[in-house]
Amino acid sequence: MLTSDKLTKAFQLFDEANSRDPHTEEWDGKTYPKELLYAIHMTNKLQDFAPNASEALRLTARCQHIRRWEIPRESYRMNRTGYLKWREDLKKFHVKIADKILREVEYDQKTIDRVVFLLEKKHLKKNVDTQLLEDVICLVFLEFYFEPFAQKHPEEKVVDILQKTWRKMSGEGQKAALRLPLSKYSLGLIATALQG
Repeated sequence: MLTSDKLTKAFQLFDEANSRDPHTEEWDGKTYPKELLYAIHMTNKLQDFAPNASEALRLTARCQHIRRWEIPRESYRMNRTGYLKWREDLKKFHVKIADKILREVEYDQKTIDRVVFLLEKKHLKKNVDTQLLEDVICLVFLEFYFEPFAQKHPEEKVVDILQKTWRKMSGEGQKAALRLPLSKYSLGLIATALQG
């Protein structure tokens, strides 16, 4: 896949922003700022799942969680309403930062509008790129974040989240999920969720 100079520069600026994340995670024997690692996982998974993805989608995948730590979940009420408000505020926050960086790189308004559209997850199940982004988000969650999450929560909650995740995915996304290198423990939970 060809990479434009603008995309390379945008990735660099997205990564510089995410490199300031004070939270870290280990992966493949190396320590990364948490949101930088997430961005790398998103880019790699998009490349695997949809190697011909549009430039706007590639940009969106890289900045989907940009500077997320600045709006912590704990700063909202710990209920469904608080969660939804947090998610909505995060979308606006990510859009604002991405818009600023893309203008700095001198992307055209059409590309910026497309990235904003995708960051806001508009027309899920109806728009091809929005669905591709959601599939990649779900695949990254399942491969890299699901098992640690599952070990901290009751099985009933985990199965419910798996069922919701599965419903968000396309048929192709679901097939890709079943090909992920998951543990027997994770595969067992997925099997339970799919039987429900």
